[in-house]
Amino acid sequence: MTVLVLALTAGAVIGLALGALGGGGSVLAVPALIYLLGFTPAAATTASLIIVTATSATALYAHTRDGNVAWRTGALFAAAGIVPAFLAGAVAGRLPEAVLTAAFALIAALAAVRMLRPSTSEPPDRIRPGKAAGAGAGLGAVTGFLGVGGGFLAVPALVSVLGLTMRRAVGTSLLVITVNSLAALAARTGTSSGLHWEIIGPFTGAAILGAWDGKRLATKISGTTLQKIFAGVLLAVAAFMLVDVIA
Repeated sequence: MTVLVLALTAGAVIGLALGALGGGGSVLAVPALIYLLGFTPAAATTASLIIVTATSATALYAHTRDGNVAWRTGALFAAAGIVPAFLAGAVAGRLPEAVLTAAFALIAALAAVRMLRPSTSEPPDRIRPGKAAGAGAGLGAVTGFLGVGGGFLAVPALVSVLGLTMRRAVGTSLLVITVNSLAALAARTGTSSGLHWEIIGPFTGAAILGAWDGKRLATKISGTTLQKIFAGVLLAVAAFMLVDVIA
């Protein structure tokens, strides 16, 4: 019962963040699965992809209804990340657990710093296909390697590289996250053990419900406030994971 409650609580928090911020929530899924629910790092990154895919697809539907998804732009950005996500996903399942944990902690810290730093980038005068493809490929690699959606990287990239407004960037990032997560998950099929579906199922369900609440929360609380709170949590998680690896 305690494990079920932990899974439901963690899932709700992650879904809330994903629905409100268009990304970032999945960064908490892996440490929650490792430290609260007893998954190995390899199994946690795979389970995280399952949770992220389902939750992102649900949140994407909610943003689509409001017209906040740039489908053509998002599809092109996501397409550049499919192959890197697949390749990185295949490699990640064969790396030592300490390497995965340390890499994940560093990415979590990067996400926190990015959220705390105010955006100063201006929309480009014109879209540079090469730069857009590079950003999409890099995001795909991060998704495949660490089992995170990469929304904390996708949103600023969609704004600064492709010139989307923040609202449309949040919605479009969910399309990119869903596609990249599916590609990475396909690469890991049959390569990871220790997936406890009795935990993943409730975790995913709570995350999906949380994403709907997060979408509503985003209309009531400023995005800056939400980002600062979430960034503080991420920094604490990153520090804990790095200490755990060193110890």
